[in-house]
Amino acid sequence: MKQSRRRRNGQAGITLIEMLVVMTIIALFVALVAPNVLKHSDTARITAARAQIQNFQTALGTYKLDTGTFPTTEQGLQALRIKPAEITQWNGPYMPKDIPKDPWGHDYTYKYPGDHGDEPDIMCYGADGQPGGDGLNADLVSWKN
Repeated sequence: MKQSRRRRNGQAGITLIEMLVVMTIIALFVALVAPNVLKHSDTARITAARAQIQNFQTALGTYKLDTGTFPTTEQGLQALRIKPAEITQWNGPYMPKDIPKDPWGHDYTYKYPGDHGDEPDIMCYGADGQPGGDGLNADLVSWKN
């Protein structure tokens, strides 16, 4: 009986070498997978910003149907949530939640009348939050959406 106890006690648990092997495998997995995951998160942010601009355009279209005009630059996108004082036919809120920030944490830029046609201009300035740029810093705009 003493021998069977010893055998069980000696086989219980894991060795330091086994732990090191597992940790090495996990580290290799993270080193190989993490860069690909980060690339996809950047693509997801761009897609989310484009989708949000389209949501704004839809809500602004409904706002215009009700009020006869788009919100001014001064009223901004907040007019989709909070009734402007001078508007009488407002039937909002036109957005279900507060106006979100872009996926990088910056405010969307709104301008009406816009510089690109009869619709308002809505802009997301990308990761850097500044006009211009390329790659992740490229502007996402409503007139090219």
